[in-house]
Amino acid sequence: MAVPKRKTSKAKKNSRRNHKGLKVPPIVFDKATGEYKLSHHITPSGNYKG
Repeated sequence: MAVPKRKTSKAKKNSRRNHKGLKVPPIVFDKATGEYKLSHHITPSGNYKG
C-alpha cells in the first residue's frame, strides 16, 4: 500500500488548489452608453468599440 513518506506542506497543498478561487469578471465602463459592460462583448444597443 502506498503511504506518503512526508506530510504535504501548506505551500504544496495550496499551490495545487490555486485555480479553485473565485474570478472577477472583466467589467469595464462604456463611455458611449455610460454603463458598465463585459469587455470584448457588444452592448445591449449593439455597439462594439464605439
